[in-house]
Amino acid sequence: MKTDNKPWFWIPLLNFASGLPYAIIISVSVIMYKNLGISNEDIGVYTSLLYLPWVIKPLWSPLIELIGTKRKWFLMMQLIISISFLLVGFTIPTNGFFIMTLSIFWVAAFASASNDIASDGFYLLVLPEDKQSFFIGIRSTFYRLSMLAGNGLVVLFAGYLEHKFGDNTKAWSYTMISVGLLMAFITAYNFIFTPKNEINTVANKEAKPSQDFGTIFISFFKKKQIGLILTFILIFRLGESQLLKMLSPFLLDPKASGGMGLDTEAVGIIYGTCGVAALTIGGILGGIAISKQGLTKWMFPMFLAMHLPILGFILLAFFHPTSIYYIYAVVIVEQFGYGFGFTAFMMYLIHVAEGESKTAHYALATGFMALGMMLPGMLSGFIQKYLGYQNFFIWVFLATIPGLILSRFLTFPKDFGKKSEEV
Repeated sequence: MKTDNKPWFWIPLLNFASGLPYAIIISVSVIMYKNLGISNEDIGVYTSLLYLPWVIKPLWSPLIELIGTKRKWFLMMQLIISISFLLVGFTIPTNGFFIMTLSIFWVAAFASASNDIASDGFYLLVLPEDKQSFFIGIRSTFYRLSMLAGNGLVVLFAGYLEHKFGDNTKAWSYTMISVGLLMAFITAYNFIFTPKNEINTVANKEAKPSQDFGTIFISFFKKKQIGLILTFILIFRLGESQLLKMLSPFLLDPKASGGMGLDTEAVGIIYGTCGVAALTIGGILGGIAISKQGLTKWMFPMFLAMHLPILGFILLAFFHPTSIYYIYAVVIVEQFGYGFGFTAFMMYLIHVAEGESKTAHYALATGFMALGMMLPGMLSGFIQKYLGYQNFFIWVFLATIPGLILSRFLTFPKDFGKKSEEV
């Protein structure tokens, strides 16, 4: 039997190859730079800028559609990502490593965003339509597992090496080299096992004129409520975008600086294992809830579930409990609420993308979502420095309120997202 007919052979690692680079570039880099002595202000600005390729990826997505095959694209991009992580590892021990590693991460981020576009398109082209609905859950599961590997196992490995060598530079150098080798293995695996029967449907037709994409682009901005929609997408994650950038520094900073004084291994265990497990369970339950009763019933309660757990970090910042189990409890509740609530947000983006140009419009919607993460994240380090951790978490909680208010004015079909009952 051909591997073309065995999606279990290629879907898991193809999606793992999408999630792992994102986790390393956006999340793990924050912990790495913190442990290498970079300030919170610089971490907030420069690691948030790494979101930019995901913001603007709709602008070059037509090239991936028109030139070559999706398979060639994602294999090339995964190879570039592998080489980039290896270069980061070799560059960390050098003088001026911060600028050099950021530049390499920047290249890897563009490659990762392109890999996402090509992998999504490949999935839709190669897998029969009757199997797509089943394997979309498998895709999501392995994407989340890749986040577990990045935020958990990679951080845990780096923490182990920090203790072993007593040298953070050497530990993170070896860690990033190991990640590069892992990505190289995944790339080789995908080269062997991904189907080779892809048909470039665009290449078999007359090349689409450039104005076609222009028309698709403009049609997105003609949608009903588009001003309100874009404002909502941009500010809904205003609090979360700052929270995500400063959480790891908060957990790692010594108590004298207002942090929790944890080591790298502890952060890897907390967020990479318990945190991702809670996130996954929350996401699954969120999807079940919407499929049973629709988005209208669940949107606001899910958004509350996503934001209210920030109160737990306010309590940690004020009381600094000595038992690590309090931190575990706060993170588990926060990650569960995030997984549960974010399902509603992504479901709404699917509604925004409804229409003839669903793929392109969804890419645009997620691009604005990434912009809403990038800009506030850039300021998060300065805000935290000015306010201190206690007041910073209060500010983050208050920053969630405008998005909650705007969500009450959004309109969409009452039963949107509800699974139709078969008679």
